[in-house]
Amino acid sequence: MKDHQARLIQLSYENKILTFGDFTLKSGRKSPYFFNSGFFCAGDVLGAVADSYAQTIIDAPDLEFDIILGPAYKGIPLAAVTIVKLAEKDPAKFGKMEYAYNRKEKKDHGEGGNTVGGSLKGKRVLILDDVMTAGTAIRESMALINAEGGTLAGVALILDRQERMVDYEHSMIAQVKKDYGVPIYSIITLDDIVQFAKGKLPEEDIKKIEDYREKYKAHPIAE
Repeated sequence: MKDHQARLIQLSYENKILTFGDFTLKSGRKSPYFFNSGFFCAGDVLGAVADSYAQTIIDAPDLEFDIILGPAYKGIPLAAVTIVKLAEKDPAKFGKMEYAYNRKEKKDHGEGGNTVGGSLKGKRVLILDDVMTAGTAIRESMALINAEGGTLAGVALILDRQERMVDYEHSMIAQVKKDYGVPIYSIITLDDIVQFAKGKLPEEDIKKIEDYREKYKAHPIAE
């Protein structure tokens, strides 16, 4: 695990973004851990996620994009802090790059439109999101990008849960990769969380997480 990943997990734990216990997910699954990116509100952890996003993007092989899109609402601050951090790390490449986000309701007065921020028209768009569960936000973002005249360049996530969908053996990440033919990058994975937990939690709690990982682990898409 890289230093920026370890720091992000540690701060997520300290800020109760990453919690361990008994949780019921939207899918109905009983999970021994929960990751709530809505709590990325303190300066230190928001700075850490920006740094991790930026480093993940910079380290991504062959990723070329012109603008960042942060789906409303959680994606808005993530995109904003990430573009700032990218500009700090590589001002020549990212200093003038813009970000945008979608309006939940189309505005028909003032500047109008479906987006706020930079224009997507004719640009390669990198979507930033926290996790990918049902793929709804990504598909809505893809429809927006198409409508605005852009093209999808890739997706960057905070967490890959590495688990299969309810009705399939593969993950939603694998499905989106197949459907859109673009790379998807994740800052951290469930494997990273398990590694972190081994230094923090009792053995019985670690076993619960490992059992959950084994029960719901994603497999490659069948050809």
